[in-house]
Amino acid sequence: MELGAAFWTERYTSGNTGWDLGAVSDPLKAYFDQLEDKGLEILIPGGGRSHEAEYLHRQGFGKVHVVDLSAEPFAALLERCPDFPQAHLHLGDFFAHAGRYDRIIEQTFFCALDPVLRPRYVQHMHKLLAPGGKLVGVLFNDPLFTDHPPYGGGEKEYQQLFSPVFSRLKLEPCHNSIKPRAGRELWIQAVK
Repeated sequence: MELGAAFWTERYTSGNTGWDLGAVSDPLKAYFDQLEDKGLEILIPGGGRSHEAEYLHRQGFGKVHVVDLSAEPFAALLERCPDFPQAHLHLGDFFAHAGRYDRIIEQTFFCALDPVLRPRYVQHMHKLLAPGGKLVGVLFNDPLFTDHPPYGGGEKEYQQLFSPVFSRLKLEPCHNSIKPRAGRELWIQAVK
């Protein structure tokens, strides 16, 4: 299946965006609310309509960046949050993105990628993080689909993928997932 810009743009224009909660997810909101350093360099790959980026921006985090293949969701973010820095919206392929970040936020990006790209995802996340930087967010702990997104997975697979690359890895059940995802999400914190 070709999962390029045209595929995702069509999903946005047709309204086929089941992953979009319409707000920041509860596990990420709880994480963001305990962050004190507003100067953190933060990346949200596959950020979609970027509710997380909007939330962080409104809380005073000025170095939030979003990368996405489709321009459609950026328009929605700028409509809701016109003062979000447009220079921090990066249209293009995550794997071609360069930078150095203190935090990278995972929210339904991993499950949108073809599973053959997962080792490359882990390597590129590690490359984009500053020393001591963290990849944080949620991963599905559910087999889901094998022929189209969202692609599922489980804790054992994630341990095998992330542990060889990251110095510290924590995977634990999310205690504050939204109802439809309750019992089906893991919180990940991978430290470079």
